[in-house]
Amino acid sequence: MATGMTTLLIASRNRHKAQEIQAILGRPFRCLTLDDFPGAPAVVEDADSFAGNATKKAEELARWLATCVASTGWPACRPAFVLADDSGLEVDALGGAPGVYSARFAAMDTGKDGNSPDADNNAKLLRLLKDVPTEKRSARFRCVLALTPVPEPIQSPAPPVWLADEAGLRTHTFEGACEGRIQFAPTGEGGFGYDPLFLPKGFNESFAELGEDTKNRLSHRAQALARLRDWLDSLGKQRD
Repeated sequence: MATGMTTLLIASRNRHKAQEIQAILGRPFRCLTLDDFPGAPAVVEDADSFAGNATKKAEELARWLATCVASTGWPACRPAFVLADDSGLEVDALGGAPGVYSARFAAMDTGKDGNSPDADNNAKLLRLLKDVPTEKRSARFRCVLALTPVPEPIQSPAPPVWLADEAGLRTHTFEGACEGRIQFAPTGEGGFGYDPLFLPKGFNESFAELGEDTKNRLSHRAQALARLRDWLDSLGKQRD
């Protein structure tokens, strides 16, 4: 953006993800998370695509924020946008799985609700790929970001309804992908999720070994965020 600070609500309580987004966007963006809004509703991610889940999260939380602003104000910390992402690992030998089920890959076998521990997800992936040779272990991390402006609410008639902003903004999506392959065993202590198993194309070290700076240049989320930031910058220039 050309001037000022843009506050985003990251639709996640994942501390690692929020730190990664803040590091990539840098200034002049201020990233809040759902931990800053303990009353935020849980959004069921039941879409069959990354874009569908990200869009659903962003729009439901933007509506909730607009309702809260109408009733309580929040002038000091009201986000201008809700930023939601859905991302995951696509393994070609598994027909694109785990895909949208990446975070709950292992839990799918038990019927339990919620996400699985990273170690369980990684163990299941290695088990399914144990007989797959190196040349057929191609995979990619994919990320779709959804950015929804928090609308100005009209307090009467009740309940509050949305008032479109002057630019006619709506939800925009931004996608990124990082190609690579799955190792036979995890390496590295950094990162999270499937990072210890994923070797990005052109590297001999996993995402968990490469370090934050390198990962943030290569990652699927970095690519999507670069496209999002370019869009926000162009929007800021239009408004100057």
